[in-house]
Amino acid sequence: MGKLLRAFRFAFEGIGYALRTQRNMRIHLAVTLMVVVVGAALRLSATEWAILALTIGLVMQAELLNTALEALVDHVAPTFQPLAKVAKDCSAGAVLIVALAAAAAGVCIFVPRLWALWQAGTRIYHSAP
Repeated sequence: MGKLLRAFRFAFEGIGYALRTQRNMRIHLAVTLMVVVVGAALRLSATEWAILALTIGLVMQAELLNTALEALVDHVAPTFQPLAKVAKDCSAGAVLIVALAAAAAGVCIFVPRLWALWQAGTRIYHSAP
């Protein structure tokens, strides 16, 4: 059991490192918190929560892998190397792609619900005496 707990501790240390040192990880966390609050207010379905959980997890995973790769590249190639740049740029591109996909999933889930609320509010406002 000790090895398992140690493995979890190391994982949480990695997450903590990324949160402390990576602005984009903090942005992803802030967006995640907003999504959870709005999702709870809109009473999302279990399927919608599952989709959001997977997309949030993928974005966080991609950001953690990007952070790890950048640290490794900086260690191996402390001076500018064209292939080191390629590795960092591709890793950042992977984060961008998964973040855009997550945003698209969020739009598909939230926009119809928010639009329906807007329409309902507009009808109430216009029907008031």
